Amino acid sequence: MLEVKNLTKIYDDGTVALRNVSFEVADGEFLIIIGLSGSGKSTLLRCINRLIEPTEGQVVWDDKDITTAEPAQLREIRRQIGMVFQQFNLVKRSTVLTNILAGRLGYVNPWSSLLGRFPAEDRKMAMQALEQVGITDQAHKRADDLSGGQQQRVGIARALMQQPRIILADEPVASLDPVLAHSILGDLEKLNKEQNITILCSLHYLDLVQRYATRVIGLRAGEIVYRGNREAIRAMTDEEFKNIYGAEAERVGSSVEGALGG
Repeated sequence: MLEVKNLTKIYDDGTVALRNVSFEVADGEFLIIIGLSGSGKSTLLRCINRLIEPTEGQVVWDDKDITTAEPAQLREIRRQIGMVFQQFNLVKRSTVLTNILAGRLGYVNPWSSLLGRFPAEDRKMAMQALEQVGITDQAHKRADDLSGGQQQRVGIARALMQQPRIILADEPVASLDPVLAHSILGDLEKLNKEQNITILCSLHYLDLVQRYATRVIGLRAGEIVYRGNREAIRAMTDEEFKNIYGAEAERVGSSVEGALGG
């Protein structure tokens, strides 16, 4: 169980990115976070694993307070929390395999990793991770030789190297076309269903949310303004929609027209 309690983040310039955000995520859920650019989605995901330090509140996972964890304990916790980024965050000049092995940095000797010395078992695991996302034939290519969809699959495979119990996916399909978006989310859904990996994913488009979420929270200006499940999203009223996306936003099919961002 992941518990977020009264989480607040105020940046140094006074921007309130999150304000008293509270929710729970059961093991094995596929929770999707929706909202406009600047609503706090990315900040929320990064506060959960303390890539960004919260100003107030708690993040508790299996009775461990992540927000107060000392460096050694935080390192242990982060081993089990994978992260997938919108812009992939790959070392473009390195091979796919090298990028994926970076997911083991929390487990191996730092000096060995700097020299590219990973145990044979880790290399075998990396090939298995590549197989899970369907790109074993790309293992020895440079990351920047891959398409956007392939690069995001490398990002997912890298997260799998941590043997995670949770994956935080920050706008993982924002830069991909609709077909690739469904393919990438399908990969995450497969991990969720077959390996019981909890997924927390930020998205924009309601057609994707309806298809993949087991539960949804909506953020606006750093506060939760909507809670629902897949069925509730499908039955979302115009009033609920505009409460999340603003009075100027319009629904086009199951999508949102307006100024959307990360």
